[in-house]
Amino acid sequence: MNPKALIAMSGGVDSAVAVYLMQKQGYDCIGATMKLFHNEDIGENIGKTCCSLTDVEDARRVAATLGIPHYVFNFTREFTERVIGKFIEVYEAGATPNPCIDCNRYLKFEKFLLRAQEIGIDMMATGHYARIAHDKGSNRYLLQKAADDSKDQSYVLYAMTQNQLKHTAFPLGALRKSEVRAIAAREGFVNAQKRDSQDICFVPNGNYAAFIAQYTGRSCVAGDFVDANGNILGKHNGILRYTIGQRKGLGLALNQPMYVCAKCARSNTVTLGRHERLFTRAFDANDFNWIACDKPDKPLRVKAKVRYSQDEQSAVAEVVADDLVHIEFDTPQRAIAKGQAVVLYDGDVVVGGGTIM
Repeated sequence: MNPKALIAMSGGVDSAVAVYLMQKQGYDCIGATMKLFHNEDIGENIGKTCCSLTDVEDARRVAATLGIPHYVFNFTREFTERVIGKFIEVYEAGATPNPCIDCNRYLKFEKFLLRAQEIGIDMMATGHYARIAHDKGSNRYLLQKAADDSKDQSYVLYAMTQNQLKHTAFPLGALRKSEVRAIAAREGFVNAQKRDSQDICFVPNGNYAAFIAQYTGRSCVAGDFVDANGNILGKHNGILRYTIGQRKGLGLALNQPMYVCAKCARSNTVTLGRHERLFTRAFDANDFNWIACDKPDKPLRVKAKVRYSQDEQSAVAEVVADDLVHIEFDTPQRAIAKGQAVVLYDGDVVVGGGTIM
């Protein structure tokens, strides 16, 4: 009897090819699409986001082409609580959340894997671009970068546990995106040329402030732009409308370029400064997950990145308290934002990661 695998099918080309490749590895596959929210609840028309009827139908049609069953799992309540709720809470506190990381952490690799195991399936797979390996010496499962650096998603997967890595497959990890699309076209998948989603799924227009106002019924409250000394420079339209490092769209006439350096929800202020004030060498992170090793008892020399699109930079990481890691870069880094993730690497291996404080 062949082993079974439950495949998370989003309706996109990556998860479709993941099914095909798992079949080639000898698995009997079942496809499942996660219903994460109702489009009307986020103010979007059906068909515009990754939870649309069109995406579910695309996944179902690919499943039919490959001769596998397809189901829809309703995780809307969990997504609302663990992802949308946290997104709003963190933004309103003046930090910058990463809901894709939370979706992977709490939905794809917690809730989805649990559902797989509840129906007697021991392995799940997704269309993420990353790799998993088992190190016999340490008896640990390792999360590694994808072969295609331009598509690597290891940054948003840093919260995976040893148990999750053990029961997960990333069949696209050794492929380039062009190869994935070529397989989909050759096999006649309806989504072979489907465009990749670039936005946060529940904020497809990228207007976070408008989404939060529409979703919560709470309007952004105007406040003061201030400099580092607290001098008032003008009025802002609500701290939700600004991001660390932003220069354009401030609506101020100043005698020199100024950038958003900090936001304070308590005082409802946005601090502006010259470009050099955006650079920081050291910060703390919490909610840390160690993958490649147990929590270290001495400083580690690593490469680290503080945003998805950043190249890793040389740094030292040191555990300074039970759930507190101090990160110090060799050279100052631009626009480090509270609430974002810092992920540590040793070559292609993810050492661990946490949330910037």
